[in-house]
Amino acid sequence: MFAGPLIGTMLGDYGADVIKVEHPDGDTLRSLGWERDGVSLWWATAARNKRSVTLKLSDPDGAEAMRRLLATADVYVENFRTGTLERWGLGWETLHALNPRLIMVRTTGFGQTGPYANRPGFGTLAEAMSGYAFMNGFPDGPPTLPPFALGDGVAALTGAYATMLALWWRDRSGTGQMIDLSIVEPLFWILGPQASVYDQLGIVQQRTGNRAPFTSPRNAYQARDGVWLAVSASAQSIAERVMSLVGRSDLVVQPWFRSHSGRIEHQDELDAAIGFWIARRDADEVIRAFEEVHAAVAPVMSIADVVRDPQFIDRDMVTTVEHPKLGPLKMQNVVPRMSATPGSVRWCGPELGASNEAILGDELGYSPAELADLVAKGVIAAPPGRPGEPAGDDAAPAR
Repeated sequence: MFAGPLIGTMLGDYGADVIKVEHPDGDTLRSLGWERDGVSLWWATAARNKRSVTLKLSDPDGAEAMRRLLATADVYVENFRTGTLERWGLGWETLHALNPRLIMVRTTGFGQTGPYANRPGFGTLAEAMSGYAFMNGFPDGPPTLPPFALGDGVAALTGAYATMLALWWRDRSGTGQMIDLSIVEPLFWILGPQASVYDQLGIVQQRTGNRAPFTSPRNAYQARDGVWLAVSASAQSIAERVMSLVGRSDLVVQPWFRSHSGRIEHQDELDAAIGFWIARRDADEVIRAFEEVHAAVAPVMSIADVVRDPQFIDRDMVTTVEHPKLGPLKMQNVVPRMSATPGSVRWCGPELGASNEAILGDELGYSPAELADLVAKGVIAAPPGRPGEPAGDDAAPAR
């Protein structure tokens, strides 16, 4: 639901003409999670800057329309279970022969090969099997899954990066390629040197709560006014500044304080000293004191805090987009910031099949009678009552 589509979101944010191909009944994300007045807020964000076309790909007429569409495409991102597209005549070998310059990003839970290739895969499974959930949480608590699509998001970032590498190669070689993107593998990759540590030391990283298993002090501490503050002192100089600030210079001169391993062995003592000092001050006072000595601290913020924070307001981290039904709608802005080619959110997630006529009719040559026949047979959805996106040339800044 997220990994493949978010690749398209990131590319669309920078001007790609992204066509979201949905089943005539609509994408699952249209009815998942939070809604207002029947509008999916997740859809409004994840499907932004995309045009919507409906096709029932399991129907031969829908598969044929898809092949006609892909003959004109640069990139095809798909999120089906392994083997599904092959059954519909839309597999890699067929599409590569049809359009040798096409790049196909195949996003699945476990990849196109291996004994798990045909299993259904969600980000939750990747978060469990990558090792993330095992090490996430407190020592006396259970493995902890994230309350958001972490595995999908990491896979999407990786997929967008791989897509640009493939486009770079195609522009030089003239040939497209297939990208086999497993959701579990990018998340496993960012967990650090887990495999090397286990291989060489036999260590299985355990749950450590807000502490880090490789340095100290690093934790979350509660200030007098109830605000939680995150402190990281992984650099030796920062660790010395923090302990001196909280009145424990006596610890700084200890031989064990000079190494990460030594500080980890004494992290109970370090945490107690920092926690005692912070607990007797309000958060603003703590932050000012840390800033004065150039030490790293930050409040643990909710979304209510984020949208009011002056740093994030200044950088427009949360931008406002006009939604055709909801009016002004806030959502996260594009990342990263680029000086010559800045991205933008041009419109919110579109109505179902809003671009059927423009794409299937105007661009692929289906006549009004043929489109009506496809609607009657359930291959495409009927035209929406109110479009949710610009149409025509304004909706296609790049291809």
